[in-house]
Amino acid sequence: MKPILLQGHERSITQIKYNREGDLLFTVAKDPIVNVWYSVNGERLGTYTGHTGAVWCVDADWDTRHVLTGSADNSCRLWDCETGKQLALVKTNSAVRTCGFDFGGNIIMFSTDKQMGYQCFVSFFDLRDSSQLEDNEPYMKIPCSESKITSAVWGPLGEFIIVGHENGELNQFSAKSGEVLMNVKEHTKQINDIQTSRDMTMFVTASKDNTAKLFDSTNLDHLKTFRTERPVNSAALSPIFDHVVLGGGQEAMDVTTTSTRIGKFEARFFHLGVEEEFGRVKGHFGPINSVAFHPDGKSYSSGGEDGYVRIHYFDPQYFEFEFEA
Repeated sequence: MKPILLQGHERSITQIKYNREGDLLFTVAKDPIVNVWYSVNGERLGTYTGHTGAVWCVDADWDTRHVLTGSADNSCRLWDCETGKQLALVKTNSAVRTCGFDFGGNIIMFSTDKQMGYQCFVSFFDLRDSSQLEDNEPYMKIPCSESKITSAVWGPLGEFIIVGHENGELNQFSAKSGEVLMNVKEHTKQINDIQTSRDMTMFVTASKDNTAKLFDSTNLDHLKTFRTERPVNSAALSPIFDHVVLGGGQEAMDVTTTSTRIGKFEARFFHLGVEEEFGRVKGHFGPINSVAFHPDGKSYSSGGEDGYVRIHYFDPQYFEFEFEA
């Protein structure tokens, strides 16, 4: 598997995201640049310029018309995907940590950090009502007083969002009323990433407690656990096989203080059914911060602390491989 190496960032990658068709790959980092690439050959299509701080999150809507980004410059921005024009700017009191479009692409949600005396909030805006964005007035704002939100995704049909917290808790918030529908605590430390399956019936979490876990989206039932020896920063589910890929490594601040053993920063593949690891892919020079499967399942990408994004197209053997427990 010879990877395609994408070099478009000066700082650590924070999130990578494919659009629904998978022809485009969006990447954001701890620099103010938002890049979009052709996933087939790694050619850079363009950048969305406007942010002045680290960009923590990115999402594209269902038909790839709009792109949403959230940044440490205390703003969430909406872009025209094709032209790169900034369509809306929502100012916040603290850094925007997570963001996402609902299934129909009409409603956006984003969460802000608990910092500088400000509480952590999740805000919901309906894009069909332009006055909400212009006046910076979300139709709903949910405070989360207990523990800051570190990851969030929309659930199936856009009825609720699934939220992961710093203390390892998982919640479902109703997108209509804002009430907490479900609450579980299966992780012992911070949840770094949440990604849903292709049909959104399940989702996988990545946590600092060295595990990734599979849950049912509707009732938050804990289904499977994938264990490693290091913090897991990101996990993604294959759309065609019962496979999950995990990316992680040490915390960035610990990298220089420990002995650097080669092979710490591999992407690790586990089988969903038996929770066993069956493969690793080397390449990054630091922890992997974000992983994503291509929607057709024939390739995957990883973004690392080293500032590189790597697109890996699977060899034919991968598709013939049969797992034997």
